[in-house]
Amino acid sequence: MEHGRHPAHPTPMTYLKVAAILAIVTFIEWAIFFAPESMDSIKLTVFSVLSVMKFALVVMFYMHLKFDERLFSMFFVGGLTLASGVIIALLVLFQALL
Repeated sequence: MEHGRHPAHPTPMTYLKVAAILAIVTFIEWAIFFAPESMDSIKLTVFSVLSVMKFALVVMFYMHLKFDERLFSMFFVGGLTLASGVIIALLVLFQALL
């Protein structure tokens, strides 16, 4: 990392846009939760994808990891990957996905 050179900090409008996206994704999650039972087979997948998307947005913008060294981002992505793998393994172990 070069010292003395930093990328431009996001403007307040950028934070408002990210907050709006997070609100929309949260609304979509809420709507899916109350969706008909015919969608039960895909709800887990959709919730997982939307959760990872929200996690990435919060970590990149509100925690400023987009502007820090990659090592810090790797810690968060590694933790998310490990947690997701453990959850999927437990679901498969207890046959919740079958």
